Amino acid sequence: MEEGPRVKTAFKDLDEPARRVRMEATIRTYFEGCNEADVAKMAGTFHPDAVHYFPPGIGGPWRGARTIAENWRRLTLTIGSAWTIDRLITDPASHQAVIEWTHYKTKLNGYLRGDEWYAFDPDSGLITEIRAYYASRSDGRDHVELEGFDYAERGYHLSCPVSRPHPDAEYASPEPARQRKGPS
Repeated sequence: MEEGPRVKTAFKDLDEPARRVRMEATIRTYFEGCNEADVAKMAGTFHPDAVHYFPPGIGGPWRGARTIAENWRRLTLTIGSAWTIDRLITDPASHQAVIEWTHYKTKLNGYLRGDEWYAFDPDSGLITEIRAYYASRSDGRDHVELEGFDYAERGYHLSCPVSRPHPDAEYASPEPARQRKGPS
């Protein structure tokens, strides 16, 4: 007996536990794409008209799935960006999630910690909006995190767990980027 192609159940038709799993998987896939500098992987987690908002002075918002993905790829390749998801909570009933993350800027020997609020399209389950909340480096610190919070005791990474530099990074190879093959 031959089976036909598997049809992926529409997000809106999933029960709440399945939507919760799909939302978490979408966020984790997005972060994998960020760490891999994979534009297609990142963009595939977003609704085409998604918006990523940032605190003042950061140069946002970024509008559109591809723009968001290309900007993160650029930062991965220029400043050695890498991310971890430290905590993640989903609310399938409201199509929202919140995460706590660490953004390592390995070429700058620094990192910052923050939160993001996610909104998902109820039909597709794709990310429609990210609102990032974190303190900028206004006082020149290389490590931006909560003062007095014991990150080590709570199990947070204290150094970047993602291999850097990224192999496509401008600073990873003595050969000029324009001479290397691969995506730009």
